[in-house]
Amino acid sequence: MRRKQPNFPGTAFEDESEPVCVAVVTTRAEAELIVGMLRSGGLRAATSAHDAGGWQPELQLQGVQVLVPRADEAEARECLADIENNPPDIENNPPDVDDNPSDY
Repeated sequence: MRRKQPNFPGTAFEDESEPVCVAVVTTRAEAELIVGMLRSGGLRAATSAHDAGGWQPELQLQGVQVLVPRADEAEARECLADIENNPPDIENNPPDVDDNPSDY
């Protein structure tokens, strides 16, 4: 049986598909919004929380993680920094939403 080498940062043993945390937020909803933004940019992303699958949200006090593969980490962090530095102006430029219920 071959022993797995430890994954120390900066070593050749790092796995590019290994998930890394790029953000920790207070709610699952906020984490899902971030995941959606990253996915819309073509990145793979997921959430991780120790809240019994959402059934015990009070356990989210330790935060909800947004995870991406190590290979996408730099691009994901750049995307999140861009959003943080240039938030959308929804007051002056609201999203196009058709409020006609007959279209649903």
